Amino acid sequence: MAMVTTSFHKFSVTHMILSLVLLFSSDYGSSLGINYGQVANNLPQPDEVLDLLTSLRLTKARIYDTNPQVLTAFANSQVELIVTVENQMLSTLTDPQQALQWVTTHIKPYFPATRITGIAVGNEIFTDDDDTLLSYLVPAMVSIHTALTQLGMDRYISVSTPHSLAVLDQSYPPSAGSFKAEVSTVMSQFLQFLAATKAPFWINAYPYFAYKDSPSKIPLDYVLFNPNQGMVDPYTKLHYDNMLYAQVDAVIFAIAKMGYGGIEVRVSETGWPSRGDGDEVGANVENAAAYNKNLLRRQLANQGTPLRPGMRVEVYLFALFNEDMKPGPTSERNYGLYQPDCTMVYNVGLSGRSSTNAATASSTSSSTTTSSTPSSSAGSSSSASFSLSSSATQAAATSGYQQSLVYWMFVYLLFSQLIRRP
Repeated sequence: MAMVTTSFHKFSVTHMILSLVLLFSSDYGSSLGINYGQVANNLPQPDEVLDLLTSLRLTKARIYDTNPQVLTAFANSQVELIVTVENQMLSTLTDPQQALQWVTTHIKPYFPATRITGIAVGNEIFTDDDDTLLSYLVPAMVSIHTALTQLGMDRYISVSTPHSLAVLDQSYPPSAGSFKAEVSTVMSQFLQFLAATKAPFWINAYPYFAYKDSPSKIPLDYVLFNPNQGMVDPYTKLHYDNMLYAQVDAVIFAIAKMGYGGIEVRVSETGWPSRGDGDEVGANVENAAAYNKNLLRRQLANQGTPLRPGMRVEVYLFALFNEDMKPGPTSERNYGLYQPDCTMVYNVGLSGRSSTNAATASSTSSSTTTSSTPSSSAGSSSSASFSLSSSATQAAATSGYQQSLVYWMFVYLLFSQLIRRP
């Protein structure tokens, strides 16, 4: 009996120490990822990108293809990757044999050395201009998942697809969230697949677009996560102090109305442009810095939405780099946190490398953000003054404190076990 008791105490001490280590471990990557787009002709090599992500302590990234150079460079690193099947491939991959060949060629040679955790089958298919793509989506996803199962990878790699918010018929208030009637049939099939495979529902959510379209009606501070009065959903009485969480909850409500209340919703893209054309209201460095800094704070706190406060929201920022070859308005080429030479466009407070450009951008972004109310202007200014050096210093101090706490808890537990011995 004494031996059993001693063994139990040893297990308890080990379990408690492990729990403490896990409790006090922190990493930006826990609920924050970043989109690594490559529509540019001047980007750094993938191994340099990996170095940048490592310096920023980011451990999740999404790419828009299965670029073998990226997959090779990211091998044996801590970065988890979501890869993408291009839209034009969907019709081919409805064939199970073609899907097996695709997985065998594009995934199997790199896994598990490269930590591929998800496959995005297309991007914004439900709202794509090519209506024929929608009929291919679920069959292609089923074929790819079946191929992963055959190769023993389905437990490690999820299959889903990112959606535009335009898939919603209603999004305000959040409790009114519902999908457009014309996509309901395929959406039901899609949700059934997610529920069966326990995969997440991905949404590309950009409060910037809502503000740009109605700057006189939507308070800037509400979309930037700055202090503001927010809004209360008249039906649920839930209070929202930012638009992103309201958008996520609108999607959750829409899914629930289809009969699938347990599916996790994650944000596959969100961001704010640092430059724009004359008619792109709000596209500037100050607002971009405020949006991403404030979102970063929320992610570090592992916040959930008002509807699911106990479930942190996994978010992927858009984007890592400015991409000079993207078509469309100026804003499309200016969502990056970094220039292609790895200097910061503006400072969001991630621990990483500093540069002259970064210091200049930080100085610029510390000016007061244009605000809808005098009181919220102070919040924007305070938010923008959150510097890289202070972030790194605070992170180091916190890390030191956590390590010290774990150490002394270990000493205490060890001592307590010693004095219990007969």
